[in-house]
Amino acid sequence: MPATLQKTSVVERFLRYVTYDTQSSEKSDTYPSTSKQFALSDQLVKELRELGIQDAARDANGLVFATIPGNSPKTVPVIGILAHVDTSPEASGTNVKPIVHAAWRGEDIVMPDDPSVVLRPSEHPELKQQIGQDIITASGTTLLGADDKAGVAAIMAAAEHLMRHPEIPHGTVRIGFTPDEEIGRGADRFDIRAFGALCAYTIDGESRGTMDVETFSGDSMVVEFQGFNTHPGFAKNKMINAIRVAADFLSRLPRDRMSPETTELRRGYVHPNQLEGTVDHAAIKFIIRDFDSPELKKMEEQLERLARETAAAWPGARSMVRVQESYRNLGDVLAQNPAVVENAREAYRRSGLQPRDNAIRGGTDGSRLSAMGLPTPNLFSGAHAAHSRHEWVSAQDMEKAVEVIVNLARVWEERA
Repeated sequence: MPATLQKTSVVERFLRYVTYDTQSSEKSDTYPSTSKQFALSDQLVKELRELGIQDAARDANGLVFATIPGNSPKTVPVIGILAHVDTSPEASGTNVKPIVHAAWRGEDIVMPDDPSVVLRPSEHPELKQQIGQDIITASGTTLLGADDKAGVAAIMAAAEHLMRHPEIPHGTVRIGFTPDEEIGRGADRFDIRAFGALCAYTIDGESRGTMDVETFSGDSMVVEFQGFNTHPGFAKNKMINAIRVAADFLSRLPRDRMSPETTELRRGYVHPNQLEGTVDHAAIKFIIRDFDSPELKKMEEQLERLARETAAAWPGARSMVRVQESYRNLGDVLAQNPAVVENAREAYRRSGLQPRDNAIRGGTDGSRLSAMGLPTPNLFSGAHAAHSRHEWVSAQDMEKAVEVIVNLARVWEERA
């Protein structure tokens, strides 16, 4: 695959795409959560059609589907390639100014619009391996949006290459761009039957050569305490302060384990990430994560027991617990579909990479989609330091991601 094509396509596309503000919002009840995501999705549809992909379309839910027609005489399984257009609510995505630090020499990168934001190799080990590469950052006041516009750009560049090189044999490739992945809703309205693929691959991982074949399983949980409010001047033996009950409950959580700040590797956690309350009623929201799905139930039972014990210590208070499944470890599904992972490994090898399987302490659209019946491992895009103003990506890593996608289509055709 000509390097010039990759560079003029993937990097140029990426630098344009990050200027679209596509930040999703956890506070919204709409789908997608923000209408501004439509702008980039509609632009992608326009560009796909310009490449000759005439069925490219965006639906009312913000999902973009498109088809690269197969050109093989074989019956080749349909595969999907996915990325998400939204960026994290945790840092501003407005007026992103991408900067290309060409042939980076290894020095600290000081962001010009906020010199207090410094990207230091000493704090980002993966960056140390990028000397001589073209590093792209934002200007210091926003995130970059490489998560996941690096994946979006790589897919678009790969689509361009396959459409312009019909001599490359491949089966049908379905393209999908989702909204709201960052707030856990990316697969909520994804119609797997309409997508029509045997499997899919999200282009949303980090380091070149890594492949995420396991993710956390995740649930959300709300612990509520009902108190009783009355005038504080006449509250003796009457008031039950739900805020104080909630504080007591939080103080009972283990300090040396079961939290994100005390766990690593394959250890799961419970994480209170939102607290709202009045004297009458208080609610604590948790996310619960573990690679082993049954462990979630154990942690949830422990929290429910602590909530009951806390309420009992405050006579008249009541506790209520609600649990909602978020996603499950995609490794459970991939283990039953080994060809999905092995074909990706071969695509890595053909791209000059040594594949490295990875288990990530988080989830992807692929976690949900795998549980819904579409096995979906996560391939690298090259994005690093996601959700922060330190976010960065190597242009060469994005180019390599394009190469992997093209080789992936070839491998599936050859092995059909």
